[in-house]
Amino acid sequence: MAIYSFENKAFQKIGETNFNNEGILERQHLQAALKTQIDIVAPNCLVISEEFSEWSESQRRIDILAVDKEANLVVIELKRTDTGEFMELQALRYAAMVSTLTFVRATEIYQKYLNSVGSETNAETALLDFFGWEELQEDDFASDVRIILVSANFSKELTTSVMWLNERNLDIRCVRLIPYKYYDKILVDAQQIIPLPEAESYQVKIKQQSEERREARKSSKDHTHYLFNGLEYNKRKLVLAVITDWISRHSPKAFSELLQAFPQETRGGGMFVPLSEAKAIYERQGIDRHFIGEDEIIQFSDSTQYVISNQWGKGNIEKFLAQTMKLGYEIKEIS
Repeated sequence: MAIYSFENKAFQKIGETNFNNEGILERQHLQAALKTQIDIVAPNCLVISEEFSEWSESQRRIDILAVDKEANLVVIELKRTDTGEFMELQALRYAAMVSTLTFVRATEIYQKYLNSVGSETNAETALLDFFGWEELQEDDFASDVRIILVSANFSKELTTSVMWLNERNLDIRCVRLIPYKYYDKILVDAQQIIPLPEAESYQVKIKQQSEERREARKSSKDHTHYLFNGLEYNKRKLVLAVITDWISRHSPKAFSELLQAFPQETRGGGMFVPLSEAKAIYERQGIDRHFIGEDEIIQFSDSTQYVISNQWGKGNIEKFLAQTMKLGYEIKEIS
């Protein structure tokens, strides 16, 4: 299908061109542009890495690695050719290789990418915000891997393979980028050709069973919130609020006094660490595993500084709640 300009009550056909003739390169131009405007080919996705190659025994690279709003991984492969070559086979290998990625590892990868583009954004916070999670839900991360193939066109062999794979419950999309030349401007028509938008409902039906299983798993998650001093908190923020309140009431002069109220064993792995250790963990992993904001640091008269772990979930919050009851606090659960 052609593209036309409409001027002086007449249509004028705009000539189709190709990226090679226009000197548009795959990585330096197309990929560089798409990584900052990924919605063009992958709506509702967040890029977490470019040229990802952190495999133990392979030099292969994923052009763009992203996540979607459902916390699935998205492998995006790009070609500027008119056939797509064998990109579906490459993408399947990559999808299998990243399928075991954990949230913690993905956070490290994303933080490295953010640092490489000069962003000071905290990767873990950004991912939680993007997914709409108030706290880590490790079991819901990377429950599926999607594939998006982007090319100027696709061979019949490739499209036949993709449609066959989609019928077997994979999620592979083909997006065609067709360049046109209009005077000295390059126009690009981006079209999703597989699955056709009107056929996506059929694909959704095929996946209904796996989605129902995924939803059932989500519904079994503990999303309990807590009411404390008239305010609502999730698990990690509740811990910070209670300890902050206790400190304001008792003004402990030494770390040992704090441990009498909140022993380290209240949380497996410890409740508190020195500020220097928490900062070292952040510098090494790029992840905030403790409350290290200026107003969150606990300072004692001997100049020592400690911070509270923010790693709280269903498996360890009960012991903390039991300890708060011993201290006379009243905390109400909100489903």
